[in-house]
Order: sequence, then C-alpha cells, then structure tokens
Amino acid sequence: MELWQIVLLAALPIPNLWGIRHAFYHDFPAPHERLIWMGVCIFVPVIGGLAYMLFGFRRSKEFRENSSR
Repeated sequence: MELWQIVLLAALPIPNLWGIRHAFYHDFPAPHERLIWMGVCIFVPVIGGLAYMLFGFRRSKEFRENSSR
C-alpha cells in the first residue's frame, strides 16, 4: 500500500468524527435533530459526515446552559 492510499483512508472518517462531535456540542431547532444527525454520521460513513457539513452545520446553534444569573 502506498503512502497516498494510507493518507486517504485515514482522512475519510474525519468528517464523520467532526460531525458527531459538533452535533453533540450544539443545539438544534428540534430536540430530536441532534440524535438524527449523530446517527446519520455514525451509520452512513463518509456521506453522513459530508451531509452534516452541508446541511446540519447551518442549522446548529451554540450550546448554552440555562443559568438564571
């Protein structure tokens, strides 16, 4: 196996891992949407991460804890 093939295989899961982490730490308009995006990133390799980058990323908001200060 050549070096470029190893690099390509190592880079493929990066969008999925980023999508899972980003969805976990951000809020969405619908409460179940976070779980759906995380499931898509987990169960549809590569395409799920790219779909989250194109569509889900824009729908997310910063996660803020409810504090009454």
